[in-house]
This record gives sequence, C-alpha cells and structure tokens, in this order.
Amino acid sequence: MKNPDRTSLSRRGSRAPLLFGVLTILLVLSVLISAGTGQLAIPPHEVLGSVLHRIGIDWLPLPSIPAGDDALWAIRFPRVAMSVLIGIGLAVSGLIMQAIFGNPLAEPGVIGISSGAAVGAGISIVFGLTVFGQWTTAVLAFVTGLIATLIVYSMSRAEGRTEVVTLVLTGIAVNAIAGAAIAALTFVGDSQSREAIVFWQLGSLKGMSWSQVLIVTPIIAVGLIAAYVTSRKLDLLSLGERNARHLGVNVELLRISMILVVSLLVGAAVAFAGIISFVGLVIPHLMRMVLGPAHLPLVTASALAGALLMTLADLAARTLVPMAELPIGILTSLVGGPFFFWLLRRTRKRSGGWG
Repeated sequence: MKNPDRTSLSRRGSRAPLLFGVLTILLVLSVLISAGTGQLAIPPHEVLGSVLHRIGIDWLPLPSIPAGDDALWAIRFPRVAMSVLIGIGLAVSGLIMQAIFGNPLAEPGVIGISSGAAVGAGISIVFGLTVFGQWTTAVLAFVTGLIATLIVYSMSRAEGRTEVVTLVLTGIAVNAIAGAAIAALTFVGDSQSREAIVFWQLGSLKGMSWSQVLIVTPIIAVGLIAAYVTSRKLDLLSLGERNARHLGVNVELLRISMILVVSLLVGAAVAFAGIISFVGLVIPHLMRMVLGPAHLPLVTASALAGALLMTLADLAARTLVPMAELPIGILTSLVGGPFFFWLLRRTRKRSGGWG
C-alpha cells in the first residue's frame, strides 16, 4: 500500500513543470501587452517583432506607428524590465523570510528594511541632498534600509544566537521609530517635499531607465543564486532548528546570510520603486499551496509569479484611471490586504492561534 504522504508529495512535484510553463507563458504575454499599452498603442506581435529585430530575427514587423520602436526601448521596456526584477526580488525575499522564521505570515517588512529605506529617501528629499547626483535618493534609501536591518538583527542576538521572537518584536519597534522619523520629515519639509515623500512611500515604477535596470539586475541575480544554493538547507530548517542542527545545518550562519540576502533584494527594490507591500507575503504562500514545502521549485515558482504579479500591477496602475497613474503600492495592498486576512483566519483554524 502506498504511503499517502509520499503520494501527495509526488503529485505536487509533478505539478512543478506545468506550473512553470503556465507562469512563463503568462509572464511573456503580460510583458508584451504591458509594453504595448499606453498613449501610443502597439500590438503585441509588433512589440515582439521589435525585440526579435534587436537580436537579428526578422520574423515579425516592427511597430508601424511613428517613433513606436524608440518609445518601446527608451521608456516602456526599462519599466517592464524593472517590474519583472522587483517582482522577483520581493517574492523570493518573502519566501526566504517565511522559511527562516518558519511562519507563513512573515514578510520582508518585518525586519525594518522598507521603513528604514523610507527614512533615507525622506532625508534626501527634504534636505535636497545631491551627494550621488540623480541616484542620491536611491542610494540613501538602500543604505538606511540595510542599517535598519543590521540594527534589528544585532539587537535580537543573545549569547551568540538569534531569537526569532525578539527579532520580530525588535523589527516592530524599529518600524515604529522609522515611522516617527518619516512623520517628522514630512512635518519639516515644504509642500513639494511632502508630496514627494508620500508618493515615494506609495510605490511607483514611473521614469525607470536602463541604467537603473543594470544596477538592480546583478543584485537580484545574486539573491536568486543564494536562494537556489541554500534551498536544501531551508528544507531542513523547516523540520525545526534542533533537527536541522542534527542534520549538519549551521542554523545561525544560515539565518544571518539569508537576512543579508533579503536585505539586498528588498533594499534594491525599495530604493528605486518605493514601498510595495504584500508581494512577498502573497506569492510565496500561494506557490507553497500548489507545490508543497520543497524550496528548490518554490524559488522558481515564486520568482515567476512575483514577476507576473508586478507586471500586471504596473499595467493596471497605468490604465485603470484615464490620463493618470495610480501608485502601484495601492494596488498590491488592495490585493494583499484581504489575502492576509484570509491567511490569518486559515492559520488560526489550523493551529488554534499562536501560543
């Protein structure tokens, strides 16, 4: 007689190639549609034709409208590429957070990265800093996000070990302090600075460039590689810290390295796009419901689904309101908020709450 647990795992494992294929097709379609949508409407086959022409393949026609090809490569493709990269970064960082905390409700904002980055961005905006030229806001946001994470981590260590509960509580305290700092910056800034801070906190992919894409790409690539390399150890950690240690996992080193990876992934995303909530919570949990607990396929699935969600969210942000653009953080929160409530109720029903 077959073991039902093994049968269930086998079924879930067989779903992975199908899920990867579906997500890849949907992502390609969403990229083509998103790139072709705007004041200059370009059909998807012409968008694909423009891409193919750049690599020397003349199967499909170029955009027929004047300056269509230039608009794609100067404005739309950088924005779409950034939405894909940020979606990957946020989703994979959420997956890692849930793995090292052993909690499906964990997400990157817990350790203060986003709120810390917001303080750096606010300082740059209010005081008009130009130390790094046009990159000043992004650089300060990235640096202060990392600093906030290091503060949370260092304060949660005791006797050479990291206490997860203390880490979460410290993150809450740091988020509260950062919120107060942002409020103070909003108070002392002029009306233009206040609008800029508020808009930055709501998240947007407006005005992305290839130079920004080139900066974010290697960071996301490093984060992805790290997630793949440690996926087996994350599987062992899900069995419990004691069991993972008996199986040869250096739990403390794993947790330190993964928190650093999450800081890099989220810091890069937040620095250029502002705060975008719930992607790191929703996507990994949905993929886990489909594929099960094994982290190797979950990294791929979360990356593809995160990229898809961000591409669709950006498309919606640009098209839902005529002649205006919605902050993308509003849309992800509208999706993620109700999902979080559902997830909270589902978790409480299964475990009876948290003791």
